[in-house]
Parts: sequence; structure tokens; C-alpha cells
Amino acid sequence: MYGGDEVSAIVIDLGSHTCKAGYAGEDAPKAVFPSVVGSIEQQEVVNGTKFEKESESMSDLKGGLKGLDSEKAKTKRKLYVGSQALGFRRDHMEVISPFQDGVVADWDIVDNIWAHAFKDRLLIDPMEHPMLLAEPTSNAPQQRERMAEILFENYKVPALFVAKNAVLTSFASGRATSLVVDSGGGSTTVAPVQDGYVLQKGVATSPIGGEFLTECMMKSLESKGIIFKPRYSFKRKEARPGDFQTIDLDFPNTTERYKLYSQRLIASDIKECVCRAPDTPYDESAYANIPMTPYELPDGQIIEIGADRFKIPDILFNPSLVQTIPGMENFIDSSPVRGLPQMVIESINKCDVDIRRELFSSILLSGGTASMQQLKERLEKDLMEESPQAARVKVLASGNATERRFSVWIGGSILASLGSFQQMWFSKGEYEEHGASYIQRKCP
Repeated sequence: MYGGDEVSAIVIDLGSHTCKAGYAGEDAPKAVFPSVVGSIEQQEVVNGTKFEKESESMSDLKGGLKGLDSEKAKTKRKLYVGSQALGFRRDHMEVISPFQDGVVADWDIVDNIWAHAFKDRLLIDPMEHPMLLAEPTSNAPQQRERMAEILFENYKVPALFVAKNAVLTSFASGRATSLVVDSGGGSTTVAPVQDGYVLQKGVATSPIGGEFLTECMMKSLESKGIIFKPRYSFKRKEARPGDFQTIDLDFPNTTERYKLYSQRLIASDIKECVCRAPDTPYDESAYANIPMTPYELPDGQIIEIGADRFKIPDILFNPSLVQTIPGMENFIDSSPVRGLPQMVIESINKCDVDIRRELFSSILLSGGTASMQQLKERLEKDLMEESPQAARVKVLASGNATERRFSVWIGGSILASLGSFQQMWFSKGEYEEHGASYIQRKCP
């Protein structure tokens, strides 16, 4: 058991798009920064042969190399973490993510992200604070063990607790039983929570998340001839007061991935500013003469966005719309993807009959994509039409977008600051006594 409740715990939610970190008991995370990192390969001569870091990280995934090998690997690439470090264009810098299909694939990057959160953003010594980590709803047992191992061995944290995203969202709204619809950057997950436990049999996932919608937005606008100039590729000069000229700069060594990353930042901002979920399923003819919304790109050109404002968000409800976007046609063919209402109903139907009514009446929205305007109303309307008559459908979402975006983190903050929770910590002593696998018993 861990008795150090006089220092506040640190809550970390490493999502597929951003990492949220802060102190338990506060109402919003102190540090929010991208989960992707910049990486520059540094070729080194080992035994007279040059080799790139990539091959090493692949074998790292398979064998879980530790000790000497991972030390050797670390010298090969320099990682840049945080929005400032990423915003600065460097030659040959790739943008890489630690995630693959929603689970962590590259622990070295995660290690760097945590280090950045502790040392550069929260300015704390991890040895002094217990850590509450949020994990994906479908996380594998070996993932949590690896997590515990890194935190106890490298950071020497005094205590640790790992909780599922869906459970934390449920706690954030003060419920123990609910259906959590978590639509984040990389994917959308629907998970039923009963009495603080995720019912794994009812979990439904879909690859459509914020980043996918951003991609659709970009392709759709590019097909209309709009060119996204990344922020680093031009500078603006004031010719006369109030009159700007854009001068193109040329950086031949910028990697393709960094260019894409910079363009996606712009497209994602457009999406967040102008998009809203349509009240009725999107129909090309009905939205053809919709009024246009202006948006000013960083390089000063003003673009008009019309039907795309409604079409892009509607992909969440009707994924087959993707086929109508130039350049995205080949996405759906690989696997049939369901819309949000179908996922919710499918998930509820996999649960026990006696909790279905309660789930229908407490559907919680969480994540960045779920904080889109009108999404809650539209989901409620679609579910009313498709659900059985007896069910009272209620979709609950926090009024302000901040709370909705950070609901997982806020749930963690509430949980870690509860007095009754302090006996639940998985302490360093227990780790040393029982090993990493003991986390499966301590954290549900």
C-alpha cells in the first residue's frame, strides 16, 4: 500500500493526437502538446557498417530489447518533443508517432514524451509524485506491464495507477455506468462501462477520428484547387501599412512527412473553425447552394468553404461518403466501417439485457472530435430513430468544449484526488516484491 497522499498525484493522458498532463485535483491539464515527435536520423558507424535507426526500432518492437541495445539505439536519432520543437522546421526532420493502430508501438518515443511532460512542462521530479495514467480501452496486458516497468525503473515513481479511458470519462461526469463514445484523433471507440469496469465484449472501434477527418478536409479542398502553404514555406512582408506580400522561401531538405504535418495543422484548424454536424444526413443537392464561410489561410489568401463544412463531419455518421472525396476512394474497401449510431446500437446490444436501458439513457461524448458543434444533437436524433421504442435515449456532453476534449484527463484528476482512492495505488514496494505483472491485479 502507498501512503503518500500529501503530495498531489500527476495525471497523464497520452492520446493518439495530444498528450495531456497536469496535477490531480485541478480542473484542466497544465500541459497539452502533440503526441507526435520530430526525429532526425543520425547515422553512426558501428563495426564499420552504417545502419539507420529504423531497422533497430522495428526489432525493438518485436523483441522488446532492453539494456545495452536500447542504449545503442538512443544515440542514433534525436527526438524533438512538444509543439515548439515541432513547429521549428529542421532539415531532414521526420514526424513520427509512437502509436500504431491505437496502441503504443515505440516505447522510446513514449519515454521521451513523458520526460518532456515531467521535466519541461510540469517541472516536477517524478520520484516525488504518484502517477495516474490513462490507457486506451483496448490496451493489452503486456502494454501496461511495459508502462509500469518504464515508470518504476527509469523514473522511480513512488506509486502508479492505470485506468481505462472510458472509465475516467464516466467518472468525469459522475457516473459509474454509462456508454462512452470517445472520438479522438486516431479513432473512435464506443465502450460500455458498468460500475467502473469496461465491458470488453461490447467495445466497438472505428478508424475514423479527427486526423482522418482532417485528411478528408485537406483532400477535398485541394481538389478544388486550394494550395496549403505550410507556415515555414513563406514569409510575409509589409509593402505598405496593412498591405502584405507573401514571399516564398525554398527549403529543399524538408521531409515530405514534415510538410504534410504542417499542412494538416492548417486543415485541422479549418475543420475546427467551420465544421458542424448537419442535422439531417448529408445530401449533395440539398447543400449545393449553402452560404459560404470565409477562412483566412496563414499566407493571407481567403478561401470560401461551402458544403464541406457539413460533408466532412457527416463522415462520422455515414462513412460511405468518403468515396465522394477525391483521393480518399480506396479507404473503405479494406474493411466495412460503421457509422456512429450503428456502433452505439451494436455495442449496447452486446451487453446484458438488464443494463441496456441505463446505457441508452447515459451516452457520454468525449474527445476532441466529439466536441464538434451539433454532434450531440445529431447523434441523439439518429439514435432516437434507430433504437427500440422503450429506450429513453439521452446523449450527455459537457457544455464547454474544453471539458469535453479533456474529459478523460478530468476524470483522472477527480479519481486521483479522492480520499477513498489512495489505498488503490500500485506502489514501488509492491512492484519490487511482485514484479510488473502484479499491475493486472491492482488496476482493473
